Order: sequence, then C-alpha cells, then structure tokens
Amino acid sequence: MTTDTTTEVFEEHRPVLMGVAYRMLGRVADAEDVVQEAWLRWSRADRDAVREPRAYLVRVTTRLAVDRLRQAQARKEAYVGPWLPEPYVTDFGDTAPDAADRAVLADSVSLAVLVVLESLSPLERAVFVLREAFGFPFGEIAATLDRSEAAVRQLAARARKHVDERRPRYDVDPAERRDLTERFLAAAVEGDLKGLMELLAPGARLIGDSGGRAKAPLRVLQTADKVGRFLAAVAGQPPADMSLRFLELNGGPALLVLSGGKPDTVFQVDVVDGRVQCVYAIRNPDKLASLPVDRQPDE
Repeated sequence: MTTDTTTEVFEEHRPVLMGVAYRMLGRVADAEDVVQEAWLRWSRADRDAVREPRAYLVRVTTRLAVDRLRQAQARKEAYVGPWLPEPYVTDFGDTAPDAADRAVLADSVSLAVLVVLESLSPLERAVFVLREAFGFPFGEIAATLDRSEAAVRQLAARARKHVDERRPRYDVDPAERRDLTERFLAAAVEGDLKGLMELLAPGARLIGDSGGRAKAPLRVLQTADKVGRFLAAVAGQPPADMSLRFLELNGGPALLVLSGGKPDTVFQVDVVDGRVQCVYAIRNPDKLASLPVDRQPDE
C-alpha cells in the first residue's frame, strides 16, 4: 500500500472515527487527539495484513477512546459546576446516506444523550456508541473490546435500558423543534419573561457549564420560574459588542452568542410535548474555541 493510498484510506474513514471518538469522550479536542493517534498507528501498521481497514481503524480508535475516557473521569470529578459535552458542529459527511440514518446519528450526538452517556462505564459507553449510533454487529464489537459476544450483549442491554430511562423523548419534527427553539432563544435574548414562561415546561431545568471560568450557575436551576427569571436577568447584562448566530450543533438548532467576534455562550434546548424541558448554557471558553465564527449571524 503506497503512502498516498494509506492516507486516502484513512481519510475515507475519518468521519466515522471522529464520530466514535466524540461520542465516547464528549470533547472535540480529545476526539481529534484520539483520531490523530489512530492515524499514527495506522501509518506504522502492516497494512497488507489488514483485511478490513474500517474495522481495524474503529477498533484502534475505540480502544484509545476507552483509555482516555478512564483518565478523563478523574478530571471531571474536580470540575467546577455542572459538566456538559463540548458543542459539536454537526457534519455527518458520508456516514449517513439517508434521512433516517441522519436522524439516528443526530439523536446519538445530542447533548441530552451525551449527558446520559457520562453515567455509563467506559465499556458500556463504547458498546452503546458502536451499536446504536453506527450499527456495528455484536461480534465485531466483541473483537474490538476483546470481550465475548455474550458479555457485549449484556453491556448493550444495560446501556440501552439506562439511556432509555433517562433521555428525553422528542415528539416534534425537526422543523417544529427549530421554530420553537428559535422563538424561545429570541425571547431569552430580548429578556421577554412572559414569552419565556409561555414556552417553558413547569419543571424546566437550566444546566450551565462554565468550568469556573465564566459566570454561570454552579448548580442546576429547577422550575420554569427560576429558569425564566435567570434568562431574563442575563439578557439585561449582554456581553460587549454582542452578535448572534443560529447554527446546528449536536444534531439540533442552537444559538451562539459572540462577544467582540469571539464565542461567549452556546444555548441549546430540549423540546418535549411542545415545551422547553431543559436549557443548556455552555460558557467554558475551552469548549467554545472550535466553533466557527467567520459567517454572519443571519446566514
């Protein structure tokens, strides 16, 4: 296999590898590091002995991600305030050939699901990602994790039950969700408390992630009244030279607030039964650094 062919094969599978690594780790930078390490191992491997490059690369990436996830858990225990995944600009490339597959991938990368995945063990998370998001056969997952197929099936059942019990149920089509999201976020930016209260579910929550590096609630806010009043108060103190961009993050619409052209906050919401159930506010600058800021807000 020539150097050019080696690179071409790896680049062909990069979207899948990045998708696996990000869903495993919840951090773009960590996922990119894992994919880069996978490239180094691929470039040094005896590639003539590799019958299925995709399976080989996914196996390497998954094992690297499991190792890094175990290391990251200790860091998260010392994290200041609630922890949320890093926002990820949704681009499934050639990994989702039709609308149905795109919907599955979007669901598996949503903030709500990634938050739930944080409570799984590294192996349960790996099995869930490979099986539910990418449809790998149990036998292939077993080989990837060096476990028996029976053990992998048990891990998959536990992970699926756990996720099903905890993630929200989306019952609106994407267009309706986007419309409600944009109306809610517009009300939040304008400080329209009445408009916010009309759209918030009674038991709505707000989860703010700053890592202690920006102003955000250090605990989850509960009830529509507390969430609405907090957002209205924030609107009264906008960042300097503020501009706004709607974009798709983690498979759904989101609002990026810019201050002086730099990312300041990402807002995204979960919508269930026509109401906003949860508001995510990500302010940790490390988690916003990879977001695109070169397009105008109204594009």
